[in-house]
Amino acid sequence: MTQYETGFLISPNLSEEETENIILQMADIISQKKGKMIEQEKWGKRRLAYPIKKFGEAFYVFFHYEGSSDIPLELARRFKQMDTILRYLTLKKESKENVRRRKKVEPGAEKEETALKEENAEVMDLKNERLSVGRVGEEE
Repeated sequence: MTQYETGFLISPNLSEEETENIILQMADIISQKKGKMIEQEKWGKRRLAYPIKKFGEAFYVFFHYEGSSDIPLELARRFKQMDTILRYLTLKKESKENVRRRKKVEPGAEKEETALKEENAEVMDLKNERLSVGRVGEEE
């Protein structure tokens, strides 16, 4: 299953009950779509970097969950329908298996790699020598 993180901002003029109801509704969508909630972060009211819909602060909430791709789509559809949601963003998390790792070098491959580097250096020296000879001839 794919892991996602969805962050959303709830307008600050709601009561604590209303805010909790919205969070529960959104969390229920994940379970209805057979997803698994990993973590739910509530940062509380925070100041915004710039005003959004004439609000200077908002209630920050983050969901970390795993499931199919229809969960973020359904969350986005619901967020768009609600006037109390100021902004939202869903990110697809990379699995740790995809992290680039340095290739293992075989014992004989090291010698081949060194020989290729030396050969490339010789070719570059020859090219530079030709260029310098051509430039000298142009000046005369």
